[in-house]
Amino acid sequence: MKRAEKVEAVETLEGDLRRATVTVVAEYRGLTVTEMNRLRRAVREASGRCRVAKNTLAKRAVATARHEKLTPVLRGPLALIMGFQDPVGLAKLAVKFAEELPKLEIKGALLDGELLPPAEVKALATLPTREVLMAQLLGLLQAPATRLLRTLNEPAARLARLVNALSTRAESASGGGQA
Repeated sequence: MKRAEKVEAVETLEGDLRRATVTVVAEYRGLTVTEMNRLRRAVREASGRCRVAKNTLAKRAVATARHEKLTPVLRGPLALIMGFQDPVGLAKLAVKFAEELPKLEIKGALLDGELLPPAEVKALATLPTREVLMAQLLGLLQAPATRLLRTLNEPAARLARLVNALSTRAESASGGGQA
């Protein structure tokens, strides 16, 4: 690899690291080309990018992107799986592939400038996705308003039920007298 290619690779990796909301580091030793391509395709579909780089170049990119906490896990053949939108979705994807492909081993992840060990990456993957969390939050915010509306409507609903019961009783009494 020529020097210009190395500089370009470091700059590209640095730009991806700066944009990423989460970066999962996984050792891919022993994966076939087909398995690796399947992983890359799945990461791309999840609005992410899977990069394989020499560790020396990756360490330079990590240092210039100010993610030095990632440096200790950069040993061996590693894939940097970077997500640009939902960190939980990408963690779920990485953990799912690590379970399907035993040769893919998660070494850690960088989330909000903090290095997560593999166990915490798996814990992150158990969280609901961003969309589900937003829906749950919306439900929590709407619950008091719904209860208030129900409370305000209850007297009118009781009156309507009472009128309905009285009319039903009057009809049955008048219908019962004619028979």
